[in-house]
Amino acid sequence: MSEKRLPEITVKAVVLGVLLSIILAGANAYLGLFAGMTVSASIPAAVISMGVLRLFSRANILENNIVQTAASAGESLAAGVIFTLPALVVMGYWESFDYWETTIIAGLGGLLGVLFTIPLRRALIVREKLQFPEGIATAEVLKSGDKGEGVKYIAQAGVVGALFKFGETGLRIWTGTAEWATRIGHSIFYFGSNLSPALISVGYIVGINIAVLVFLGGALNWLIAIPLYAASHAWPVVGGQPLPPLDWAGQIWSHQTRYLGVGAMVVGGLWALINLRSSILSGIRSSLGNVSQVTSGEPEEIPRTDRDLSMKWVGILLLISILPIFGVYYYVIQSALPSFFMAIVMIIAGFLFSAVAAYMAGLVGSSNNPISGVTIATILFSALVLLLIVGKQSLSGPAAAIFIGAVVACAAAIGGDNMQDLKAGYLVGATPYKQQIMQSVGVLSAAIFIAPVLILIEKAYGIGVASPAHPHPLAAPQATLMSSVAEGVFHQNLPWGIILIGMAVAVLVIILDQIQARRGAAFRLPVLAVAVGIYLPFELSVPIFIGGIIAWLVARVFRRSHDQLTAEEQDRAVKTAGNRGLLFASGLITGEALVGILMAIPIVVSGDANVLAVVAKPLGSWPGILLLIAVAWWLRNVARPQEADWKGTTE
Repeated sequence: MSEKRLPEITVKAVVLGVLLSIILAGANAYLGLFAGMTVSASIPAAVISMGVLRLFSRANILENNIVQTAASAGESLAAGVIFTLPALVVMGYWESFDYWETTIIAGLGGLLGVLFTIPLRRALIVREKLQFPEGIATAEVLKSGDKGEGVKYIAQAGVVGALFKFGETGLRIWTGTAEWATRIGHSIFYFGSNLSPALISVGYIVGINIAVLVFLGGALNWLIAIPLYAASHAWPVVGGQPLPPLDWAGQIWSHQTRYLGVGAMVVGGLWALINLRSSILSGIRSSLGNVSQVTSGEPEEIPRTDRDLSMKWVGILLLISILPIFGVYYYVIQSALPSFFMAIVMIIAGFLFSAVAAYMAGLVGSSNNPISGVTIATILFSALVLLLIVGKQSLSGPAAAIFIGAVVACAAAIGGDNMQDLKAGYLVGATPYKQQIMQSVGVLSAAIFIAPVLILIEKAYGIGVASPAHPHPLAAPQATLMSSVAEGVFHQNLPWGIILIGMAVAVLVIILDQIQARRGAAFRLPVLAVAVGIYLPFELSVPIFIGGIIAWLVARVFRRSHDQLTAEEQDRAVKTAGNRGLLFASGLITGEALVGILMAIPIVVSGDANVLAVVAKPLGSWPGILLLIAVAWWLRNVARPQEADWKGTTE
């Protein structure tokens, strides 16, 4: 395959890659603001690409690989953007998203992520041979030459997810959340669940281990920390009446206990750096060696499948990138020294955290990338240093810290995803520098369109902060957390006691994880998964947990009921059926997210959130509960192994 030359960057591949990058960036932006989690789009993009390119007389595996490379870059960029830049709206620095600043930050951050991962490719993929599980899975899908079944599952689930979202958000037939809280003495008991097929799909995709940890983190906050806090404080009274338990629980979470997640994420991000320090240093040394080899050797002697973009140009572009970033920062704070400091910090932190993200992606996949943790660590450090430079009276200090974190988050998100794509390309015989070009194309395409999508979402649903127009805004958990940290440093009102408790919890989780690692246990405790669960509203953790349970039960029941099969047959069946479930779950996410974006158009135009409602008042949560059970059952059936799966006769 290495010297077999097939067309890679073709007109149809570029057009399809750009379109999918834009669509998947929009869908993931909505999902991330809604649920605080995003999912890898490489496999769905590969399947869609195969379905579309099959309509042409000439198409090949490397074209399909180029399409998914560009498409997944857009999805990853959306994660970096929505975890940070909405914080500027939450804190009131922006009234709405500034198009040019959003586009420049997203584009520069994403391109830096591409540049940072170029010198890491040989070190992590070729020499250390890390697994990069999503990259391997994508390569397998590409090699299988899917005959249309994958597209069918994505399309079916997409329609279901779209109709579900339209019934809840558009027609307003049922409410989107089922939750209940009651007062027990001076304390509170709360339980709730969001009625979203997309969240169940997220749980299915990340699997039982992560889903359980997210749920346990949520339970730690909502079933332990909030009741303890309520029991030790006077119950608030409003208008002569005790505050309803549901509102009191929400206030405790919003103003106090969510900072447990802040502390846990800071420790998690630092632990990722400490844990990977030797690999990062090895990657840097290997990269410098590669630069020397490439600049001193003859380019034609390097095999096509091992040719990266010129390291000389990578270095030049990195130096040039400091200028526009300095310009953006100077525009924000109107001071040269802090702006120069911010640009340098961003370059250093961006490389370090891109390396962390790339290495983590190689070990456990992109879904477990520590983007939130490293971004919070960056913002906290940047805010503390800026506090010393510009003083606590600075109105732009918190925003400046967010801008630093935004570039780092975009670079790290792209770094982890790009390495998955390069791993897939390595396995199917792609040309690395052509993938790196298309990664840049995907980043720029998504960067141009991400701001209008965010503006539309913010006007239709609200983000982070409740208002009369949007009493139930999209949670945007990471972005609201970033704003709280940045403002808390400058206002000097961070609840450090709660943050320190969160740090202690994270240390305990790390110790338990190390014990599990020494035991060789399959169930691990990545601290950032627990931290995300602590910070998320509990209603989001519950359906994610249900999705993980579905994935686990389907495989477990099958293995127990088919113990007459060989281990190889069982593994083949579970893997094949799991890929079907993955595509179906991806379709549910995409359909729901796209309708969420499209529904924003009539809501914004009319100024009425109930513009398409068919009932005066929603019927409650029970229709949504029944329909969600039906969707979960369908997902279970799609993901359940069939006879053809273990016989290896399915396409």
